[in-house]
Amino acid sequence: MISEGLITLFKFSQTDQQAGKLRPALVLRKMPGRYDDWLICMISSQLHQKIQELDEVITTKDSDFIRSGLKLPSVIRVSSF
Repeated sequence: MISEGLITLFKFSQTDQQAGKLRPALVLRKMPGRYDDWLICMISSQLHQKIQELDEVITTKDSDFIRSGLKLPSVIRVSSF
C-alpha cells in the first residue's frame, strides 16, 4: 500500500527515454483528482550529484536510516530544473 513518507521502488525512465530499472523513491503525497497519482522524489546513491540547498542527503548517521530500507547514503532530489 502506498502512503506518504514511504520509500518504495519505482521504474524511472532514463534521460534518453529508454526504460530504466527500479530505483528508490520517496512518496510525498497523493495528488488531487480522480486518478491514483502520487508525487514522488527520486533517490540516488550518487552523492556527488547533490545540489546544495535543494537536495536532502540521508546518511547512516541519521536516526531513521535503517528504517528507510536504503542500502547506501543517498540524495533525495526534491525538485528539478
